Amino acid sequence: MPSAVSTPLPPPAAAAPPPAGVLRLVLARVSPAVLAWGLGVLFAAVYCCVSLNRHRRLESQAYDLGIFEQAVRAYAHGRAPVVALKGPGYHLLGDHFHPVLATLAPVYRLFPDARTLLVAQAVLMALAVVPVARWAGEVGGRRLGAVVGCLAGLSWGVASAVGDDFHEIAFAVPMLAFAAVALGRRRPVAAVCWALPLVLVKEDLGLTLTAVALLAFRRAPAGSRARALAVGAALFGVAATVVTVWLVVPAFNPHGGFDYGGQLSAGQAASAPWTVVLRPFWPPLKWLLLGLLAATAGFAGLRSPLALICAPTLAWRLLADNQHYWGVSYHYSAVLMPPLLAGLVETVTRMERRRARRTLALAALTAVLTLPLYPLREAVLPSAWGTSDRVVKIRAALARIPDGASVVATNHLAAQLAGRTDVALVCREPEPPFGALPPDGVREGGPQWVAVDLADPSVHVPCPVADTWRMLVGYEQRFGYRVVVDDGDLVLLRHP
Repeated sequence: MPSAVSTPLPPPAAAAPPPAGVLRLVLARVSPAVLAWGLGVLFAAVYCCVSLNRHRRLESQAYDLGIFEQAVRAYAHGRAPVVALKGPGYHLLGDHFHPVLATLAPVYRLFPDARTLLVAQAVLMALAVVPVARWAGEVGGRRLGAVVGCLAGLSWGVASAVGDDFHEIAFAVPMLAFAAVALGRRRPVAAVCWALPLVLVKEDLGLTLTAVALLAFRRAPAGSRARALAVGAALFGVAATVVTVWLVVPAFNPHGGFDYGGQLSAGQAASAPWTVVLRPFWPPLKWLLLGLLAATAGFAGLRSPLALICAPTLAWRLLADNQHYWGVSYHYSAVLMPPLLAGLVETVTRMERRRARRTLALAALTAVLTLPLYPLREAVLPSAWGTSDRVVKIRAALARIPDGASVVATNHLAAQLAGRTDVALVCREPEPPFGALPPDGVREGGPQWVAVDLADPSVHVPCPVADTWRMLVGYEQRFGYRVVVDDGDLVLLRHP
């Protein structure tokens, strides 16, 4: 009887590697440059999704997205940046000095929409991740590059700015990232070159250029041309700030001055010099800002001289009377993130491994704990991706307004109209003459449309509710406007 031939069993299928194993495999096979650019693309997509979705939900505002869109729109058509949302005939270079906005004009001419600015900001903010992550990966290994890249992309200062409409400082964030990394790599000339365009972003950033230049001087070889360049750049930064604040901005300002100069309370400081010492640390709200900035760098990261790049911005914020500057909201802290994280890299790569891990863990814990407090959380919130009936109703009402029409509107509504109409804030339009109507009931002049949302949560800033209501009543009852939509808090009027 023939013996049975046993059939060999197939080898067991290889188990799928755990997620951590996949991550290690990816980190082992990609270069620090590829890893850094990959993180940059990832965060650009996340920032785009969050900011565009907020605009879709009508959460963007005339202050400031609408203002900047009107400026870029003017540049795109070869005009001066006169912005009706700031006031009749208001030249925006009389508010802040930011000619860098003109670089967006060609793109906006092709894609004339507020979303162009939001996408541009997302890309610029995400670009700042690349140099910091790449440098960390090259000096500390790919794992450090991945960690620092995520810390940069998820940092609370950037997350807050991404959800706060559009601002010119989006250009400064990558400039400072490349400049800080160049300093960390002991490339002083490159650092100065990256920082020089800061003077075109905002008037105060000339002082930040000076801070970068002074660090470049310290890190350049004695007697080198790099030191001479650094000295020239430091002087140029101070001169640029002085000239723009005292000459350029007042020349365009309707009041002939710098509107924000009074916030520093120079007179009070002169009468009581001791207040200058106490002012940066009082009230306690400033402690939160300083503590959160320190935690972002893992505290130990403040030992790096690169953190001194933050000094000029922190100085005017802490010395000013404006409470918005003291907090951890809005866009004001975005420019502080790259120097702090570059300082973190420089510090941990010189530490003993255990201390470096503790420092990175503290920085990571800060990013994780602050993430739910800022708009990036909306990327994973299902409720953030729905469309409310109110949004549908408002969009239907705004669709009645034809392109090119003259409009006055409340804050959130104006942001939706800035790209296709000539829009101003309802409380900023010159008041209609509150007198008797002509016999035909029609008065010449005035905007063609009035769009008011009294339920707008920002209706009190910059337009007080009382002013908005008074203007609305005036347009309807005394100026002869006809009601097109009257749906509770939403009112749309049309010039007869």
